[in-house]
Amino acid sequence: MTLLNAWFDAFLRSRRAASLFRRRVLPDAGMGRGAAGAVPTDFSDALRRLAQVPVAAALAAVASHPDGLASDEADARLARVGPNEIDHEKPLPWWRHLWQCYRNPFNLLLTLLAVVSWLTEDVKATVVIGTMVVLSTLIRFIQEGRSNRAAERLKALVGNNARVLRRPDGDAAPLQDTGAEPCTPRYAQQRSLPIRALVPGDHIVLSAGDMIPADCRVLNAKDLFVAQAAMTGESLPVEKFAAPDPAQPNLLEQPNLLFMGTNVVSGSATAVVLATGNRTCFGTIAQRSTATERAPTAFQAGVNSVSWLLIRFALVMVPFVLLVNGVTKGDWTEAFLFALSVAVGLTPEMLPMIVTSTLAKGAVLLSRRKVIVKRLDAIQNFGAMDVLCTDKTGTLTQDRIALERHTDVYGNDSQDVLAFAYLNSHFQTGLTNLLDRAVLEHVELQTELRLAQDYRKVDEIPFDFERRRMSVVVSERDDHHELVCKGAVEEMLAVCSRVRENGQDLPLDTQRLARVRQTTEELNEQGLRVVAVAMKEVPATREVYSQADEQDLTLLGYVAFLDPPKESTAQALQALAGLGVEVKVFTGDNELVTARVCAQVGLHADGIVTGPQIDRMDEAAVADALGRHRVFARLTPLHKERLVRALRAQGKVVGFLGDGINDAPALRAADIGISVDSAVDIAKEAADIILLEKNLMVLEEGVVQGRRTFSNMLKYIRMTASSNFGNVFSVLVASAFLPFLPMLPLQLLVQNLLYDISQIAIPFDNVDEELVRKPLKWNPADIGRFMVFFGPISSIFDLSCFALMWYVFDARTAADQSLFQSGWFVVGLLTQTLIVHMIRTPKVPFVQSIAAPPLLLMTGLIMAIGVLLPMSPLAGYFKLQALPPGYWPFLVAILFGYAVLTTLLKKVYIRRYGWQ
Repeated sequence: MTLLNAWFDAFLRSRRAASLFRRRVLPDAGMGRGAAGAVPTDFSDALRRLAQVPVAAALAAVASHPDGLASDEADARLARVGPNEIDHEKPLPWWRHLWQCYRNPFNLLLTLLAVVSWLTEDVKATVVIGTMVVLSTLIRFIQEGRSNRAAERLKALVGNNARVLRRPDGDAAPLQDTGAEPCTPRYAQQRSLPIRALVPGDHIVLSAGDMIPADCRVLNAKDLFVAQAAMTGESLPVEKFAAPDPAQPNLLEQPNLLFMGTNVVSGSATAVVLATGNRTCFGTIAQRSTATERAPTAFQAGVNSVSWLLIRFALVMVPFVLLVNGVTKGDWTEAFLFALSVAVGLTPEMLPMIVTSTLAKGAVLLSRRKVIVKRLDAIQNFGAMDVLCTDKTGTLTQDRIALERHTDVYGNDSQDVLAFAYLNSHFQTGLTNLLDRAVLEHVELQTELRLAQDYRKVDEIPFDFERRRMSVVVSERDDHHELVCKGAVEEMLAVCSRVRENGQDLPLDTQRLARVRQTTEELNEQGLRVVAVAMKEVPATREVYSQADEQDLTLLGYVAFLDPPKESTAQALQALAGLGVEVKVFTGDNELVTARVCAQVGLHADGIVTGPQIDRMDEAAVADALGRHRVFARLTPLHKERLVRALRAQGKVVGFLGDGINDAPALRAADIGISVDSAVDIAKEAADIILLEKNLMVLEEGVVQGRRTFSNMLKYIRMTASSNFGNVFSVLVASAFLPFLPMLPLQLLVQNLLYDISQIAIPFDNVDEELVRKPLKWNPADIGRFMVFFGPISSIFDLSCFALMWYVFDARTAADQSLFQSGWFVVGLLTQTLIVHMIRTPKVPFVQSIAAPPLLLMTGLIMAIGVLLPMSPLAGYFKLQALPPGYWPFLVAILFGYAVLTTLLKKVYIRRYGWQ
């Protein structure tokens, strides 16, 4: 329930428009078929063309009408073109999920062995092996299924609507392109409909705060400003108009087109839907990040390599066991069944279950820190990560522009400049952007300036992106008017003729102009966005002003803005560095702003590489740049993806932290994609882990949790590999000299099942703090070395047990084989279980490092069962018998000797090879 509640909170807080997109094929989910004919193949060209043609032609192309669509038309079109949903990954049906949980090399091998046991009429072995397969598969299926179902239920709780204009059913036929402009529309009604119900040709109403639900063309607009940062990376909103711009070649810069995934900042508009679903620009990017299969992550590749290492070992050793027993005993059928049991014993069939349980536990722990884990194996990748690539805006920074400086023309702090900037922002009614909000946060100025009593607004000259400035005219006590203008530096200098210097207005000559430019450049080099402020006084004789009045102004100074870093960023980056994780910044912002932010968060930028420079590099040069530099700016989505793939090609385990549409390809390319709750939906879809709080210290916790998860999985693999290797070596020796089998196939299977059950508690074990201080990676060669080093230790004590049963208790003939097998059954099970505590830590077990209570309880229980089983009523069923009293002191000595020798050799191994 903890994980479910975390997901619930996340989706209720962070879902935006277009958040319920599901994966499906949309055959015609784009422009409708109307008078213009079939849907063009190159939709981007078609969309650009529809931005340039007259409105009547655009309406005809999407089979629309000046009065919008009728409900029956829209319903029929929705049935034909499909819902307005983005193609993305959807959960597998339960039967395919169950198959994927079952389909791993160990389960397939065990199934083969179970079939062989059934065909040879060994029903007991079939039942034991089948139990192993079912247990492993069901635990994984239940764990993953619970997470997937919770996520889907939460998505279904949230919906988003759009306001749609509809005309009466059957009122008119779709508009034909006659070349004439349509008459004034007469809409019958406005409806609120789910976004998924929109179709091409629908007319929608937009106002401030609305998400754009599809790709649209503006029909009419009033002071419409749209934030397109998610699509273009531009932090400031852009103004949209109904009129086209034939000279604009860039699709995303068309002034009369609106794109799905963007949002209205101010103003209002009506627009006609041109494209829905996958045929939108948003959908195109979404398809790129979801249509391609993910490359295997470092975790998946590591598990696969270890799995095949153990399988190859089994394929080599089992034939030797079969051959030795067949030749020495003469009973090839019995030898075959015994070899089959050895094969089962060599197979770490609980590996998938241990892996999934460990990962699920990590996901639950992170959920308590308000983190959604979308893919369980991302937990381990967190721990293996040695490079974190992060976007800047919205991840390192607050995505909230703050007023950093207010200075006079030469860079000295000036309250007068701030006061005039405040007047401009307070009285303007057009676009209230992030810069204005940053100025208006200085609420103390409202009291100081006595705005209500001393100033009134006379007129306003709105902002536009050609002039890149805006002005307000205010009256102070009605004795004169003041025109206050602010805007981009170069555009402001073009209309200024004087500068205010020490309270005096002096001519803006060449010398002063050079000093002004030097000051603004210094501010820019600090990564600040500089806005100039100017004014002039005019007589109080007019009430209407125009752009022509923006001349002969006096430059007062500048207000400079910065998107501040998050409070947790510097601390998080230091913590990651302490954990051996290198941080690189990949951003689409310019290098000056990026350098400033990096300096503020303590990230040293030894030179900044830009996107245009990367375009001129081959792969070798890119790899060299990644090795020498930590900050990369002015990047496109393809640049980010290329850099991530280049890092992975170097053997790095790469994490990527981003929140925009332009981050989605890199999120998919990384070993672990990380996003935040305020990210666009496609970024959250591409990510493996979602941070619900913007406290980046969660990253450190995730890395540590991932390393704990890795350590616990590695414990099981090492224990199983070394123990199995020792058992096979012991079996080969015993088979060569004993006149009977050292252990019956059924006894070997039961011993293996009990041992595997003791491992179920490993996911809940403690991990030494020393083991989480550096990245941990899969290393099959290390597993093999560990197996060969520690495996023979158990064989030494197995041979001691053989000698004990042979020489001390005279179990030398086939009639006494039950006593011999019972003695080795107990020793084998207890040493296998004891190795759990010996290998779980590089420290001295039970003294310097103690296992978690669940693991202590489980291993103690299995050891008790191993001791009592030969004396229980079930002993005859498994062909075991009670051991003589003199056996038990020898057992204690064997176990003590095994623990001491393993501890001593463990120190030798650590000095020579390290532990992990």
